[in-house]
Amino acid sequence: MTAVTHPLRRPELLAPAGDFECLRAAVENGADAVYFGLDAGFNARARAANFPLAEVPAAMAFLHQRGVKGYVTLNTLVFCDELPDVVETVRALTIAGVDAVLVQDIGVVRLMRALSPDLPIHASTQFTLTSAEGIAVAKELGIERTVLARELSLGEIADIHAQTDVELEAFVHGALCVAYSGQCLTSESLGGRSANRGQCAQACRLPYELICDGRDVDLGDQKYLLSPQDLAAYDLTPDLITAGVVSFKIEGRLKSPEYVANITRHYRQAIDNVIAGRAVGLNANDVREMELSFSRGFSPGWLEGCDHKRLVPALSSAKRGVLLGKIADWRGTRIEVELQGPVRRGDGLVLAGDRLTGTEQGGRVYGVFRGRMSCEEAVDSGRVELEFAREAIDFERLFVGQEVWKTDDPELTTRLRQSFTAADPIRKLPVDLSITATVGEPLRVVATTATGVQITVNSEQSLEIARKHALTADVLREQLSRLGHTVFELRDLTAQITGTPMIPLSVLGKVRRDLITALDQATATAPPRRLTDGDVLATLRSTMPQRTSTVHSQHEQPPRLHVLCRTAEQLQAALQSDVTTLIADYQDLREYRGAIEAARLDGRQLLVAPPRIQKPEEMGLFRLIEKYAPDGVLVRNLAGLRYFQQAGLPVVGDYSLNATNDLTVQYLIDQGCQRITASYDMNRDQLLTLVDAVPPAWLEVVLHQHMPMFHMEHCVFCAVLSPGTNKTNCGRPCDHHLVQLRDRVGMEHPLKADVGCRNTLYNALPQSGAELVPELFSRGVRDFRLEFVDETPAELRKVVDLYRDLLNGRISGEEVWRKLKASNRVGVTRGTLEERRNPLAIL
Repeated sequence: MTAVTHPLRRPELLAPAGDFECLRAAVENGADAVYFGLDAGFNARARAANFPLAEVPAAMAFLHQRGVKGYVTLNTLVFCDELPDVVETVRALTIAGVDAVLVQDIGVVRLMRALSPDLPIHASTQFTLTSAEGIAVAKELGIERTVLARELSLGEIADIHAQTDVELEAFVHGALCVAYSGQCLTSESLGGRSANRGQCAQACRLPYELICDGRDVDLGDQKYLLSPQDLAAYDLTPDLITAGVVSFKIEGRLKSPEYVANITRHYRQAIDNVIAGRAVGLNANDVREMELSFSRGFSPGWLEGCDHKRLVPALSSAKRGVLLGKIADWRGTRIEVELQGPVRRGDGLVLAGDRLTGTEQGGRVYGVFRGRMSCEEAVDSGRVELEFAREAIDFERLFVGQEVWKTDDPELTTRLRQSFTAADPIRKLPVDLSITATVGEPLRVVATTATGVQITVNSEQSLEIARKHALTADVLREQLSRLGHTVFELRDLTAQITGTPMIPLSVLGKVRRDLITALDQATATAPPRRLTDGDVLATLRSTMPQRTSTVHSQHEQPPRLHVLCRTAEQLQAALQSDVTTLIADYQDLREYRGAIEAARLDGRQLLVAPPRIQKPEEMGLFRLIEKYAPDGVLVRNLAGLRYFQQAGLPVVGDYSLNATNDLTVQYLIDQGCQRITASYDMNRDQLLTLVDAVPPAWLEVVLHQHMPMFHMEHCVFCAVLSPGTNKTNCGRPCDHHLVQLRDRVGMEHPLKADVGCRNTLYNALPQSGAELVPELFSRGVRDFRLEFVDETPAELRKVVDLYRDLLNGRISGEEVWRKLKASNRVGVTRGTLEERRNPLAIL
């Protein structure tokens, strides 16, 4: 791709807001922009309080009057029957004057662009954009900014920046998902509550045990194998700016307003220092304060490249706060602690889990003592005795060396609350005044805000000649700077005074009040944006082929069975079975050459699958696949779709393209896909609704699979089975060992690595949609897929034969289900395709 040159610019500081109090906290502590979701849905933090749609105009007026931008998140997948609600929501947001909308769903992007050509659209991190090639496709859709995947390093961000003019936004602080955003199916697979619908169950924070080659591996205290530390990139502020990040994003729409205030003010300080040519300037106390608001331990995430051991120490998954010290002794009702940080009376502490049960305990500090002396101020070094409430601590569970964590600091909390709860606004919008004062004419005041809003106010009376005190610039500055309890402050004033005019102070006071009123109205007014009249959804859908004719032609077609294999042995077994198309999805792409040759010798069609993620410097993997000239490619991202379509290879879109509605499916077909694999985020009813909305020949439905739950840049193999830290020094244990992760209920989920060393954890339970086949068949669907992970050739043949008999009408879906359940060691599940799901079910 052609290199793009960019000027260096001050980055925007973007803060989260789960409610209006958080919004105020962000503004008063220095945010340039705030992002928030709606309580009506379609946002990836459904558990936050969120904002009613009716309150968005007031929220935007509050922000704009203070010179702050507001972005609304519509960053979930959307189903066919929800698209009309999206139209009305976007229409209301456009009228309310939101500055941009964050989106995950391709169909929603199309709908928004048709409805309001002027409304800025940002691609959410849920869009899973990891390369300039993918961003180029998103730009064609109308995306103006992309929130980069958290898994990108500074070098990779710089590479992307050099090849695109789309704005790049990056997370700089907050919780890290272990899986790629937009590609995590764990909550959906285990409990029917999709992360792509804002209902993540955080299964990554649960404990897991590791099984290697059939044997349990003793990892000691390492239990939380999929729980990353939190991202904290304050020290990397200059590097992020240089890499081309234009928006520093803080995670935390589920966090408290105190958290928002704390983190925002520290990153405001870091950015301002760097832009002024100074060091970042955050000291140990600043970091300690940030950790106290929320911390699972701080790390640079992936920004400095992969260090799997640093990213996931695996010792805890909960908020721990700050390490205060270690227990040295205890007596009576007091615990003696060797301090590593400050403590004072009233602080909340947690003691690390005891050696027997691992259970934590703690409480609030009632007193801090050095010998017999009570310490009223904070103490930060040496040994102190801490006193707790009676019976708050079980002293029999203590041991020397036990860690003590500080989880709450009331003094800090009070200070943070004061930063955003004052009656008068702290954050002010600078205003420049240009004044013309001429004898015989009204006083003319032109006000321009720092955000570019301009208004003009004239006095009602013409100015008379001064008898004693002529008007001066100093008088104007003194009188017009009295903006009182408003959100405005005078920054600069220039005055052109002709002759010796005078003006009564009462008249000047009236001008000042009119000025404030006009500024209030002008800054709160939503920017003018075009809105398309009529039913834009119906217009978009009118371009869809007539379904009745396509269904009729499909009914005349026999069923087509496609089988995805992950080993050469599985492929050989599939070649001996009655299947239409074979798909190879191997860890080592070099083995595709032999797979293609074997399929052609047998007269079979073979598609190959590239990795689900494509990063900078990985286009060579696409070129390698093109060189092997397969019969087609199962594409898994927008970059791959564009590359292989331009290379002239037939492409089928995989589930990872997240097609859940007809507008998305149509777009992907128009981009060259022969078929689209229905998203795994749909349940039975949602899938059938999609089938009814598009030509059935456009869809391929996976009937049997182990759901790919976590897809991760993090490598568990490297983290716990290797002395190395990343793929350059790990020794590739993934090539030599069969690994499963055992969850809390005893299920042993297979773990696999791809060519890019990314890990996928598959559900141990295979999911079967056999009982849905009659309904799909009657609606014209003819393309069905089976996917395998660790099955033996014999197991594969048995499963393929069952589904072939089902598709040929020799047995029922219920019989397939019963036989699968009887023959599989861990059983089988209907998973996302069962008729009714309990949305609260989770491991």
